[in-house]
Amino acid sequence: MLELTLRSQVLSADAGGHAAWQVKEQQIRLPPEKTCLLLCDLWDDHWCRGAVDRLLPLIPQFNRVIQAARRRGIWIVHSPSEISTFYDGTPARERMRAMPKVSLPPLQEWEIPALPIDDSDDGCDTGETQWRQAWSRQHPGIKIDMARDGISEDEGEIYSFVHHQGIEFILFMGIHTNMCVLNRPFGIKRWVRRGFPIAFVRDLTDAMYNPAKPPYVSHAEGTRLVVEYIEKFWCPTITSDQIG
Repeated sequence: MLELTLRSQVLSADAGGHAAWQVKEQQIRLPPEKTCLLLCDLWDDHWCRGAVDRLLPLIPQFNRVIQAARRRGIWIVHSPSEISTFYDGTPARERMRAMPKVSLPPLQEWEIPALPIDDSDDGCDTGETQWRQAWSRQHPGIKIDMARDGISEDEGEIYSFVHHQGIEFILFMGIHTNMCVLNRPFGIKRWVRRGFPIAFVRDLTDAMYNPAKPPYVSHAEGTRLVVEYIEKFWCPTITSDQIG
């Protein structure tokens, strides 16, 4: 069994009766074969050099966790947005296309609080301002098991895969937390609003944030604030060592 400690934050009264955010932890046990690790936008390149500088050291760690999850029997879905066509014709891509379609649950109404950071400049901290699609595939340092994994950025395909494999819980792992991880059509907000249990791997991520913008904190602190935002308003988080 997969044993996880889910961390969330709840607003409640402290010892003095003042409203305060407090960490809440919950222990759960999951059958690995009913769990999916969903990978969001772990691209091979980016238009912002700062984003690349922070991603590259994480790639071996991502790959280690993914392989550990696979050995335990956890399903793996790779979701590199905008360039999944790179994998057309591969078994992992065609597996998702061939999955019999099921209807998506309706989106629940959900209050969406503002982010704790200002990413209105697209969050690049190394001076690049010209957006371009620099990515062409998922980073090759992340291994894909063509015999068992899935590749898709389509919400309907991914949901159909989850349904037919009997998956009951999703572990979400990805980069650019305040943008891709939260907001992709297969991202955290969508899964939560469709009522599906999900947790985010908080120690293997990054944010698109420029410390020259509010709240004028370090890049690492900006990322931490976004993780806290997820814990408060969207879903619990875990650490990667709980997977393997």
